[in-house]
Amino acid sequence: MDAKLYVGNLSFETTEQGLRELFMQAGNVVSVALIKDRDSGRSKGFGFVEMGSQSEAQKAISMFNSYTLNDRQLTVNVARPREERGGFRQDRGGPRKRDNNNRRRY
Repeated sequence: MDAKLYVGNLSFETTEQGLRELFMQAGNVVSVALIKDRDSGRSKGFGFVEMGSQSEAQKAISMFNSYTLNDRQLTVNVARPREERGGFRQDRGGPRKRDNNNRRRY
């Protein structure tokens, strides 16, 4: 088990400091990251907390999964590794550009 936790269903008012203080009840908090929208800067309602050890992470899951914070019931579980998103793709499925050099001539 990894010590990095996914924390979901967060209120938009939740701060990294508030989350850190909450999870410190379960042990040493290494890092806290709230995920924010790139354009608006607004929280996306989830984040990650890295605990100091696997046992502290397990304790945090036991303490805070289904815990109510800012009128929201939290989802806390072990964070999954990020999936490969692949590199840059030229074709996004939009309309195809015509190549006028390859016209059929009748």
